[in-house]
Amino acid sequence: AGAHILETNSYGANKIRLAKFGLAEKAELINQKAVEIARRAADGAAYVCGSIGSTGLTPSQLRRIEDQVKEAYAEQAKILADGGCDALIIETFSQPSEMRLAVLGARSVVDIPIIAQIAITYDGGIADGTDPLDLALEMREWGVDVVGANCSGPDEVFKVATRMAESGLPVCVMPNAGRPQKLEDRQIYLATAENFGVFARRMYKAGIKIVGGCCGTDPEYVKRIASASRMVSPRRIELKQVEEQVEERQEPVALSERSELGKMLGERFVFSVEVNPASGLSTEKPLNAARMLIESGADFINIADGPRATVRMSNLALGLEMQRELDIEVLLHVCCRDRNLLGLQSFMLGSHVMGVRNVVIITGDPPKVGDYPDATGVYDVDSIGLLNIINGYNCGIDPAGKAMAERTRFVMATGAEPAAIDFEREMLRLGQKVDAGANLIMTQPIYDPHQMDRFLEATAPLNVPVLVGILPLASYRNAEFIHNYIPGMSIPEDIRDRMKKSGKGESARREGIRIAMEALEGVRNRVAGAYIMPPLGRYEMAAQIIEEFGDDRTLGKDVPGRAA
Repeated sequence: AGAHILETNSYGANKIRLAKFGLAEKAELINQKAVEIARRAADGAAYVCGSIGSTGLTPSQLRRIEDQVKEAYAEQAKILADGGCDALIIETFSQPSEMRLAVLGARSVVDIPIIAQIAITYDGGIADGTDPLDLALEMREWGVDVVGANCSGPDEVFKVATRMAESGLPVCVMPNAGRPQKLEDRQIYLATAENFGVFARRMYKAGIKIVGGCCGTDPEYVKRIASASRMVSPRRIELKQVEEQVEERQEPVALSERSELGKMLGERFVFSVEVNPASGLSTEKPLNAARMLIESGADFINIADGPRATVRMSNLALGLEMQRELDIEVLLHVCCRDRNLLGLQSFMLGSHVMGVRNVVIITGDPPKVGDYPDATGVYDVDSIGLLNIINGYNCGIDPAGKAMAERTRFVMATGAEPAAIDFEREMLRLGQKVDAGANLIMTQPIYDPHQMDRFLEATAPLNVPVLVGILPLASYRNAEFIHNYIPGMSIPEDIRDRMKKSGKGESARREGIRIAMEALEGVRNRVAGAYIMPPLGRYEMAAQIIEEFGDDRTLGKDVPGRAA
């Protein structure tokens, strides 16, 4: 769905399979009509792929008629290609040996792309015991362009697909809607469409290029996959497209003139601390926390926008209260999950009018992970798309290409995951975010110095200031939860062992602060500042880190974005 693919319904329509039903002579007609129907439905808005399935023969039966089988696959592939298919999907083969015959047969007569998917067993393996990575490399030798897996539960397919991705080849997955159970003579699939949306995002973030659905899926599942695809493949609003329409485009205001944060970036080491709205209506607790942090040396306060898809007071309301009561600037997180394209623009313009100048643009966690799993995730645009919109505002033009009476003065921050599984994809998207106008990079917390070194080396050419994420660990249990359940974060075993040995309570928190200080000291001369996320509302840990850092806020000479 994310790749806009429509599949023909000629699955298994080769002469060998059709012979069982006395329809062998109609193989060509069935395939032709399938392509015709699919192309009419696609209407030029999607690629049409011809689906080829297995014969249903056992391995011993196949060995006796290999040439005939290969010829049958070649015949079907040619009919589908000649009928107008853009690619072939050779799918649901439990035996690699038969898949090889199908691929070789097809490749002998067509030169369009071939996607080949092995059917996965319900224990997450391949029927003949072949390692998924080895199979992917073999498939490349056969002439396959995209490797993949299908026809098992999402978890099993994820296990095989991520192994295949190690080959460096593009991977396509089409899982079933969970593992079926037979109830009253019906096969019932227990994974919901929302489950599929979460699964799809997980696959895309792991570097899988094409995601679809197999048995038990329907249009609602496809919608969820498409929604997940928009989170990682934005329908971007390109500023350069509207520049041609608007001669009045203005240069954005200099970063140092947009806000205090813009003025400080590149001039001194900056500390920002996350303080989120409490449950209920009171602002007393977060205001007191922010006041204490500022007295300890924090420069700015971050306020998240429905983190982990939970419901809290509007972060704009709390941010305005902080700016009014404490005379400080906030960094307001803006999430693409909850507002459509119109709502996002209204929110941004209204925030600017109310005095908010610093924003952190994020795509946002899907509703499934929060307290209201039935809520709808909008994702009209992702973080890259919204950055493009705001960058247009800063240049005096709106997404429709119309000139604005005034420019906005937003300082735009964006997030990054130094420990991302697909690091290449993370860096590609980060480059797109900078191209879209991001002025500042804020990282997820990082505990492995090698991962941070790799990240800083990769981002140096972007010449954009980086705030390193710091999340002091409160306990061993806290460390294990972050390592196992927070996407984009990992904690090395030696760090978790230190937390385990530190005991509980105050001694564990002291060890957590020591670990945080070690991470901070390791990069203090290579980053523009730090973004501290106090664990479990323990703001005093953030204050202690800032105090221990000291008053010397001089930037290192090689910090990206450092003022001349």
